[in-house]
Amino acid sequence: MRQHTPPGQIAPHIPADVFQRAQATGQPVVFVVNDTPPAFPWGRLLLPFAIAGAAALGTWGVVLAIAWLMDVAAHTATVIAGTAGPIGAGGITLKLARGKNT
Repeated sequence: MRQHTPPGQIAPHIPADVFQRAQATGQPVVFVVNDTPPAFPWGRLLLPFAIAGAAALGTWGVVLAIAWLMDVAAHTATVIAGTAGPIGAGGITLKLARGKNT
């Protein structure tokens, strides 16, 4: 019974009397392992989907933040233009916002 175990595999424990009897008589010892892997490796897919979900949520957050900032900037420019009145340079007058009466 001088079989070498392949690298990376460790044989399960067998009782000492069975091992000694097999050594004395030369009988082979048979290991039956009833360990079946799961049908589908969900753990291998969980990490990429979690990263993709986090990236999608982060991207939507950035898009919404930029849209909100543009909205605030547009409202601010409208308020400033409404209070400043017409702006002129070199004889050309530009009214940035309509008055409330027109």
